[in-house]
Formats: sequence, structure tokens, C-alpha cells
Amino acid sequence: MNQDFDIIIVGGGAAGFFTAINIVEKNPKLKVALLERGAEVLQKVRISGGGRCNVTHACFEPNELVKYYPRGEKELRGPFHQFSSGDTIEWFEKHGVELKIEDDGRMFPVSNSSQSIIDCFLEATQKLGIKVLTGQSVQSIFKKENVWKIETQNENYIAEKLILATGSNPKIWEILQTYGHAIVSPVPSLFTFNIKDARIKELPGVAAQVTVKVKDTKLESTGPLLITHWGMSGPAVLKLSAWGARILHDKNYQFTILVNWLNDVDATDAEKKLKELKQEHAKKAVSKKSPFDFPNRLWESLVLASGIETETKWADLSKTQLQNLSNQLTNATFQVNGKSTFKEEFVTAGGIDLKEINFKTMESKLHENLYFAGEIVNIDAITGGFNFQNAWTSGFILANAI
Repeated sequence: MNQDFDIIIVGGGAAGFFTAINIVEKNPKLKVALLERGAEVLQKVRISGGGRCNVTHACFEPNELVKYYPRGEKELRGPFHQFSSGDTIEWFEKHGVELKIEDDGRMFPVSNSSQSIIDCFLEATQKLGIKVLTGQSVQSIFKKENVWKIETQNENYIAEKLILATGSNPKIWEILQTYGHAIVSPVPSLFTFNIKDARIKELPGVAAQVTVKVKDTKLESTGPLLITHWGMSGPAVLKLSAWGARILHDKNYQFTILVNWLNDVDATDAEKKLKELKQEHAKKAVSKKSPFDFPNRLWESLVLASGIETETKWADLSKTQLQNLSNQLTNATFQVNGKSTFKEEFVTAGGIDLKEINFKTMESKLHENLYFAGEIVNIDAITGGFNFQNAWTSGFILANAI
């Protein structure tokens, strides 16, 4: 027996739900079903942002917002002019979920719980009569005349329009390739760097505002860096991992980074500053107190790494030691050997080639009545609520188009 619907949405995550709700709100007569392969819907929403759900980011200017997307920057400009972070806030408020802005610009439900978002979506689908069907793993998709036939392991569905919101699901990508769609092969984005180095071994939990570069590439990023038990993390590193997703994958995650612990001060200026300190604090021990805006423990470690003993006084520093120290401060090299996934915020770079999608409607350029929402396409962002914003925007545009 075939189950007939006007629209089938495959994928019970953020993009799937948001799309379904917006479609039926604009068009209550449509019969819409959401198919989810797991036993539970909205799993990624539940764990995102440490269980608080980082809904969006307080960046309200579309031309600024696109800069957070290593893949999709150009394509999202138009869509963000139609539905941006401000619209997201308004949409959720209208649906009973108030959002708040944190110091770093990330936005969360006032309740501090992702359950608020899940409840909002589940109540809306119920109220609108959208069928949410779990345990439906799509096995095949057929196009017949002007309808789509979707087979799961235990049911057959027929729909006039098909929306795929399956994130990085390789099975669906494979099916799409048989329909002529090009898939940009997925590689991890957002990961932390594994580094074994005496300078940072005893410093887990220490953070500093830095500039970090990947040697022999153009990759560079600025922001907070966090030293962890296995290496380095924090926004500066995660940003680098997103922008360098392809390059670092090709290097097999073996590469060298250069860290400037003084952020934008270069070696020459650092040396000048150290010479001034040598005059001012002649009688004091160099390693005792950090003269810069980062923790003492880090300063002490860099002093030792420059070949300066713990008790050495400023007055006794040789020219070579000063140079070594300014080098450790502004141009410290670290070997990266492998990566670790960043919490549950697993994001991949890869997906449907962006050239094959009409970004005014989110419809496939190759097949009529086939649409895409969310991370199934080759768009991804750095951490901070941007990946969700892409889900909301693509869902909204798609719903409008339909």
C-alpha cells in the first residue's frame, strides 16, 4: 500500500521540522509527512550547545553573517537578505520561545534548555496536522511521471514534492548521485588539534587571545585559544579547522602551526618591549610574573622554553635569550598530529554541489519538485549558531517557494 502526501520531507532534524512547519502555516491544506530514520526526532537539536541549543547568532547584517560560512558564503547572501538572524528571533518569539544574547553573540532560549525548541516544534507539527513518522529509513527514491515514490524498509510513500533535509547522510547522497547530482565528498570541519609539547603539557585550562597560522598555507585566525589535555582548542582553532577543512584533510592532519601569544604584536616590537622590561625590572626574576595579558603559568612555560632558568633576573638576560623569548611569544611553532572531534557539534564540509541548487527556492536545478534544506548541501559554518541559521533560512525560503 502506498501512503499519499502532497509533500514528503526526509529528515526529522532542525531543517526538516522548520521547513514542514513553515510550509503548512502558509498552506494549511497541504498534506505533509516527515520521515525520520531514528527512533527519536531532533536529536542534534537536543545536544547542541551543551544541551541549551545555540539557535542563532546576534549578527544582523546579512553581508557580515555570510562571512562565518567557509562554504556557502556567496550563495547565502541572497537568502540571508530574505530570512536572517533577526527573523529567526521574531519567528521563535511568535511561537512562544524567547531567545537571549550571550556576551559572545551566541543566542539561546531564555530557558537555557534545548527542550524549549523541541517542544515548540513538536507542538507546532501536532497543531498543524503534520505527520511525524519515526523508524523510517529511506531505501530508495523513484521518480514516476510527476510524482516521487519513496520506499523505506517497511512502507511506501508517494508525494508530489520531495524535500531532503538529511544532513550528512551518505545513503541519501548516494541515491542523489544516481539522479545525476554531484556530491562534494565530506570531510570533517570543526575539530581540535592534537599536540604533544612540553610547553603546554602542564597547562590544560589556560586560555589566551592569539593569532594562529598554519605554516605554508594562507590559513590564519584570531581569537581565544584554549590549551587542553590533548592539545589546543577554542574559537581560534575551531575557526582554523573550518576554513582549512579541505587543506588539513589533505595533509592527513599532520602540520605545523605558528602561535602568536601576543596576538598582533610582531617579533621586533616584542623584543623592544622586552628590552624596556629589562631596564624597568632589572632586579626581578623574569619567570615570576607575566608582563603581558595572559596567565602567569603560560608566561613561565615560554620563559623556560627560551632557555631562561627560573631564577634568572631581567638584568642578566643575554641578547640571544631576549630573541628566543620574543620568538616564543610571537612565533611559537607547534607540531599538530591528528585531530579530535569538538564535543557533539560534529559538522562536515561536503554535500550537494552548490552549483546544482537554485538558492531563490532551494530547488534542485536538475529535477523539478526536489528540494534541499540544511546541511545536506555543501554549506557549513564555524561554531556559534550559524549552522542552525542556515537550516532556518533554507527552510523558510523553501516554504515560501512552495
